[in-house]
Amino acid sequence: MNDPRLEQSVFGLYDKTPEMSAMRTLNLPQKLALATGAVVIGGALLLNPIVTLITLNAAGTAAYIVVLIYNLLIFSRLLGKAAVVSISDKEARDFPDALLPRYTVMVAAYQEASVIARAIRNLEALEYPQDKLEILILLEEDDAQTYAAAVACQPGPRVEIIQVPYAKPRTKPKACNYGLTLCAGELITIYDAEDRPEPLQLRRAAVAFSQQDPSIICLQARLQYHNVEQNLLTRWFAAEYVTWFAGMLPALVALKAPIPLGGTSMHVKRAPLEDVGAWDPHNVTEDADLGMRLHRLGYRTMVLDSYTYEEANSDFINWVKQRSRWYKGYLQTWLVHARHPIELYRELGFAGFVGFNVLVGATPVLALLNPLFWLLALLWFAGHIDLIQAIFPAWLYYPAMLSLILGNFIAFYRTLLMVRTGGYPSLALAVLLSPAYWVMMSIAALRAVLQLLINPWHWEKTTHGLDQLANMPGEPSSA
Repeated sequence: MNDPRLEQSVFGLYDKTPEMSAMRTLNLPQKLALATGAVVIGGALLLNPIVTLITLNAAGTAAYIVVLIYNLLIFSRLLGKAAVVSISDKEARDFPDALLPRYTVMVAAYQEASVIARAIRNLEALEYPQDKLEILILLEEDDAQTYAAAVACQPGPRVEIIQVPYAKPRTKPKACNYGLTLCAGELITIYDAEDRPEPLQLRRAAVAFSQQDPSIICLQARLQYHNVEQNLLTRWFAAEYVTWFAGMLPALVALKAPIPLGGTSMHVKRAPLEDVGAWDPHNVTEDADLGMRLHRLGYRTMVLDSYTYEEANSDFINWVKQRSRWYKGYLQTWLVHARHPIELYRELGFAGFVGFNVLVGATPVLALLNPLFWLLALLWFAGHIDLIQAIFPAWLYYPAMLSLILGNFIAFYRTLLMVRTGGYPSLALAVLLSPAYWVMMSIAALRAVLQLLINPWHWEKTTHGLDQLANMPGEPSSA
């Protein structure tokens, strides 16, 4: 690799802090721990299968209970005032241009010929001083079709089309790292090719930073979909996004928990970004990982009251591929940061440590385990099978049943509450059909684990342009 910028993009984080890089999925102690655990469990199953299954059930139930308690804590924060940073249109526009920092917008796109022109037009609509804004369109050097489409739309002087030299891994964070070596912005943000950010978002972020404590170095804008009503899948996806960005993220900020960032519309100060090693090119949810690293070094994130509209996946196969990548990246992030749990605990504190394990670790793991416990519950209610009764003694049965009933109720009620208060009451029926969506999540989780074992760095491309070119709505109204 003869290009120093490319080498920095691929190996920068690993060279700086190798234990923070997903270039290795597991370190030696983790491999030994997993191997030892597998041998111990296998031997215990041979010697005393019932006691071993009870022990495993108890461990699984304990994990569900911890997640339930944490979700109840988050739910209590949903009922209060949202912890978001709001900048009015007037504040944003009245702030003197001379005091605004230089801003870099990056879009890493691959095989997006059908939407890249629209992406460039949406970015050119951003209201920011022309001499202080640069828009970098980062395209892989062998993606001739997207490059030709980008050039053909004749972008304005603020837009620079950059061809990223080929190198593995072929991932979005590697391309963003390459863009970081070329850009001049004091503030950095990332958008996806299908994004439609509201025009004042950059000014809102810049003004918000000027008003916040210096420890606030990242602002996560809210994401929502412009094709909510396309089909049942887009409704499920939209309900999930409303819950996460309008409810869960502000609640996590109020709890001072580590924030898994979104892969788009996160606005970050350049100096701290470089301080933590920028993005991990080997992590396929580089956003969640970056949020963890920023928090561990004492930096903080707030939620910005500004919307970016995206395209909700309307195709089942496409959705499963995307969600599998997300879950795989969460598993990568969990394994990387759990390499030194005592150090992690010291840096995050008790609440942050629990939050990290619940939000990042338990999300894909419990999605993987859910079908097993659903099946056991169905078999028990259908036939009161003796084996199930044996491995769920009374002291374990009642906590497990409480977790099943209350956990699912909270999931339903929280989402219903958020779609109602978030301005999407029409999604209520889709929320009631959510169990089918949960099954899809479990399919994606299984696929993620298999990919983590076989091809951990593979970035599975999400196909865009299936949204029937829905018109961009206004911000959701409160209801």
